[in-house]
Amino acid sequence: MNPDALKASVHHALLCSQCHPDFSEGNHPRRLFRSKLQYQIRAALVCTRCHSNEQIKTKSIHAALLSEARKGKALICTNCHGSHAIQRITETLKFASEEKYCMKCHRHAMQVTFRNGETLSATVNISELQTSAHSKLSCSDCHYGFSSEEHPKRNFGTMRDYTLALSEICRRCHFDKYTKTLESIHYTLLSQGNMQAPVCTDCHGAHAISHIGKERVLIARRCQKCHQDIYAVYAKSVHGSALIDENNQDVPVCTDCHTTHNIENPLSQSFQERIPDMCGSCHANEAVVGKYGLSTAVLDNYLSHFHGITLKFYRMQKEKLNKLARPMAVCTDCHGTHNIMSTVEPNTTINIKANLVKRCRKCHANASENFPDSWLSHYEPSMARAPLVFLVTLVFKIFIPFLVVGLVLQIMLHIWRFVVNR
Repeated sequence: MNPDALKASVHHALLCSQCHPDFSEGNHPRRLFRSKLQYQIRAALVCTRCHSNEQIKTKSIHAALLSEARKGKALICTNCHGSHAIQRITETLKFASEEKYCMKCHRHAMQVTFRNGETLSATVNISELQTSAHSKLSCSDCHYGFSSEEHPKRNFGTMRDYTLALSEICRRCHFDKYTKTLESIHYTLLSQGNMQAPVCTDCHGAHAISHIGKERVLIARRCQKCHQDIYAVYAKSVHGSALIDENNQDVPVCTDCHTTHNIENPLSQSFQERIPDMCGSCHANEAVVGKYGLSTAVLDNYLSHFHGITLKFYRMQKEKLNKLARPMAVCTDCHGTHNIMSTVEPNTTINIKANLVKRCRKCHANASENFPDSWLSHYEPSMARAPLVFLVTLVFKIFIPFLVVGLVLQIMLHIWRFVVNR
């Protein structure tokens, strides 16, 4: 025992024998307990000699503990208040942090039991909280309604009910993000009665909230919690394997295509129409794909060909004529969505061509086996790639201007001759 701690405690005016009545200068009985818990329970009974139940239960947190004690659960005062170095709670908060006050209880093994029998650990790992994105916040910033004076007892039917209620706390600080979630497919599912649709804490966690943007692989793994089958397909794709196996930060993850909070239904037509722009944000960016030797003419190439031009007309039709646009082939119709494979590796080229024929036949029913060969991919023709197309294009680039100049010259000569002959 530390005499200085006892002297500074709230019980400094008491004599030792007032808390330890069986002990005195001439009598020091020897005790034998089966366990430390038995000793703590026996020692806690001393507190009730001065602090009656009526006095204790005036605070809600104590009333809840007394209620549990009546059901047979041991009430051990020293777990929260200590033994010799007991301080007034108000003074403790005055000189110590709020976290230290809360951790008096929440550093111990404890759990919450819901009405359906599910349990949730209420033990807090303070190191996780200190390294989280919320490290500068205090406990009551999120758990409002709880303090040294008030510790209301909550009663939830299931763990999911508790999670849904907890997620509402986030909107107090992140209202802009919260309003975006109201437009998402996740909230739509939740409002339709699907209680398993993800909310804030399902993706971001509670105490161990990380700066998720710094580790892109964490984004994909958060989505994996609900979309396991899709993640398994993505992990084998050219994008997923580069991210997971090589930690390549240039490849897209879930949120790059689906966004973060206002996640739209990917089966909607408006989402489908934006796919070329999504893919183009990386594949038309020299800084991203240039280092891998990939063409950056993807978006321009698509928009200048039949599919892209038609898509543009359909968009105009929808905007100006207020008519629904018809679906048109976009990137994912040929390349797939989560299962995108490399188009340059020898062992995948044959399979890709066979798959392209199948995809082309969805719209072009009579497409032959060599139908995809008429497509130049997204590369500009050159002597190394499609030399015949390159030479024909070059000839036309020279011939057409020559033809136009000759036509203009001929017209001018006719005009000159007409003027002279008058």
